[in-house]
Amino acid sequence: MKGLIVCAGKGSRLRPYTLNRPKTMIPVAGKPILFYAIEKLADEGIHDIGIVIHPSQEAVIYDAAGTGEKFGVTLTYLYQNEPKGIADAVATAESFIGTSDFVLMLGDNLVKEPLGPLMDQLRLAEACILLTEVVDPQHYGVVEINDHRIVRLDEKPKYPKSNLVIVGVYAFKSGIFDHIRNLTVSLRGELEITDAIQRLIDQKNKVSYVITHKNVSDVGNTERWLEANTWMMDEVCQGKKLISSDAVLIKCTLHEPVIIGPGCRLENCSIGPYVSMISGAHLVECSIERSILLSDVTILGTGQAFSNSILGDKACIKGQSGTFAKGRFILGDHSQCSWLEE
Repeated sequence: MKGLIVCAGKGSRLRPYTLNRPKTMIPVAGKPILFYAIEKLADEGIHDIGIVIHPSQEAVIYDAAGTGEKFGVTLTYLYQNEPKGIADAVATAESFIGTSDFVLMLGDNLVKEPLGPLMDQLRLAEACILLTEVVDPQHYGVVEINDHRIVRLDEKPKYPKSNLVIVGVYAFKSGIFDHIRNLTVSLRGELEITDAIQRLIDQKNKVSYVITHKNVSDVGNTERWLEANTWMMDEVCQGKKLISSDAVLIKCTLHEPVIIGPGCRLENCSIGPYVSMISGAHLVECSIERSILLSDVTILGTGQAFSNSILGDKACIKGQSGTFAKGRFILGDHSQCSWLEE
């Protein structure tokens, strides 16, 4: 069995953070989303993995993931020159997949559920998809089930017929390519993988499913990013503090879980819970919780607490003695925010 990770999307809903980095390189709990997908496949013994990227993403993703050696896998890079949908991305991998069964993962999704049950069900089916229950199914691929069988899939329907949606993890036999080749563009202007699966169903092929009640996240906007960072920090930290050996902390109070990366310097700060810092942060006299700090963030003299914030690379917040910031900050790379005492 092979693995396939689709990464070529633009990530427009996460701008400005995705202007300078692919969406799948957004960090969650201190690590790019893409790495979790690679590791999940490797954990199931899948070591031959294709990654579908846009050519503009190659330098950043290859520099980070390389050929897969550090994950114990072999990575093959495949190219989707224009984002025309998930099915189009899968089509670029047909020669790579060949006649193998394969697991497809969307590179911007985080899933706690193991892949084993999905892979096991593929032995008796042409496809198996991972599902979960949500309160807003109109934003996802919705699945209608009758008598324990999938009868219909709809991509982001206006009036969903169930609250069961596709998580973004699939297992396929190679015959799925026969159906992808015959797809036509949907009303959304894309080649939909749900349409290819529906063709399997319409032709009486068995399509199995696994319903997960564990954490899943489609990291599609800042709210989902912060939500994913919270539950993934629980997974990664196990209630502990993860502090780089070269980080400097002076008179600081930490509330687990926290992740403090290399090169960080913190003075007179209260940090956490659920704060992750990638690297190089310089924080003085601030209090922050449930937030994500990318590289080389500076926060000076803000006094009181702020939370649910995302600060991009080299973002800077400055106050003056006796002033304070309170609330929430969503700042892109190289942004600056400062104020004077009234």
